[in-house]
Amino acid sequence: MSTIDSILKETRVFKTPTKFKHTANLSSIEEYNHLLNEAKSDYEGFWARLARENIGWNSPFTKILNSDNAPFFRWFEDGKLNVSWNCLDRHLATQPNKVAIIFEADDGNITKVTYKQLYHRVCQLANGLMQTLKINPGDRVIIYMPM
Repeated sequence: MSTIDSILKETRVFKTPTKFKHTANLSSIEEYNHLLNEAKSDYEGFWARLARENIGWNSPFTKILNSDNAPFFRWFEDGKLNVSWNCLDRHLATQPNKVAIIFEADDGNITKVTYKQLYHRVCQLANGLMQTLKINPGDRVIIYMPM
């Protein structure tokens, strides 16, 4: 058996540190297996439930999955949401000083940005775009960030 084959047949189980377990979304292998079985038995219902429970929708979706143009699937295509609110704004009321981003530069310097700091940076960018490029509320903006 080659090294790759043995990695594909991994059977070891690593215990989760207690400190981490208390803040994790799943606290046991049983919870994981329950989610796995739910996803296998009804993957559309599974993802719909998670989307309803974990994402704030401006207009809730009614269609879960459009596979008419596979492999270019469209999930929740009739729903409307604000990505900025879901990723950033909703955290300001409960955890503004929690670290939202940890960035390690090529030189090893580490920068930590809290939700509050990130919010201020996003507001600065949004205001700059609106003033210099005449971007208005409702306009779609794409920012390309190469690797």
